[in-house]
Amino acid sequence: MKGIHKFNTIDEYNKTMNIETRHPLVSVINFENTSHSGEYPEGHSFGYYTIFLKDAMCGDMKYGRNYYDYQEGTLVFLAPDQIVKIENRKPHQPKGWALMFHPDLIRGTSLGKSIKDYSFFSYEVFEALHLSEQERQTVLECFNNIANELKHSIDKHSARLIVSNIELFLNYCIRFYDRQFITRSHVNSDILSRFENILNEYFHSDLPQKQGLPTVKYCAEKLNLSANYLGDLLKKETGKSAQEHVQLRLIEIAKEKMFEKDKTVSQVAYELGFEYPQYFSRLFKKKVGMTPNEYRALN
Repeated sequence: MKGIHKFNTIDEYNKTMNIETRHPLVSVINFENTSHSGEYPEGHSFGYYTIFLKDAMCGDMKYGRNYYDYQEGTLVFLAPDQIVKIENRKPHQPKGWALMFHPDLIRGTSLGKSIKDYSFFSYEVFEALHLSEQERQTVLECFNNIANELKHSIDKHSARLIVSNIELFLNYCIRFYDRQFITRSHVNSDILSRFENILNEYFHSDLPQKQGLPTVKYCAEKLNLSANYLGDLLKKETGKSAQEHVQLRLIEIAKEKMFEKDKTVSQVAYELGFEYPQYFSRLFKKKVGMTPNEYRALN
């Protein structure tokens, strides 16, 4: 075992797995057709987008400080240069698939312009996509379509057809994640409740004066989630973004503090974590429809 191994090119990974490189910027791998050569590292980093479909357990995947919610029949999405570690792994993984594509493949295409909208590439821990058997078959069909296109000689149509099939696959994954948010609604409700408790505890402590306004990233880390996953989950559950939830809770706390008549608006703003009181007044008016002083006078 050695440290983190960085795969800069798809060809480099293909050679490690003893398979042919049919296209320098994209690869579809069926691990049943591979054999690993060389020493196993403690972890990997890829210089390109990587999606693993795992059909059997091959060890515990660790990202950052935590472990993926990682079981049989799951999809794991990695953006370029993310680091994942494999612990307690078996010598070779005989089942499963991988789709790898380099950012250069999609540069200038509609997918290149929208790739940032596929937020699951920024999910981190306990957030893998768990597939039903029907969903798994859809994923394999997408993979096979790309693999079949790679068998053809590269021509002027190749890149467009390959990118179109990758985009189709990613759009299916959006649908499947939406389904997962719904089927795990009991878990989501617990997360929403804990999220609100984190905000309440934050605003009723001295953290705002020390650290400023609470960020979505701060709340997500307290929940052992990525900021993107928390944002997507809240959007599906409530129709509001995580940032909107933070602001709404902030306004509710601000309204309570406005009844403390010995405090000026500036004092309330500083207590809530605002560096500049005018930013607080601007947000308050935007959300409430009147200035803090107008609200205080009305009540």
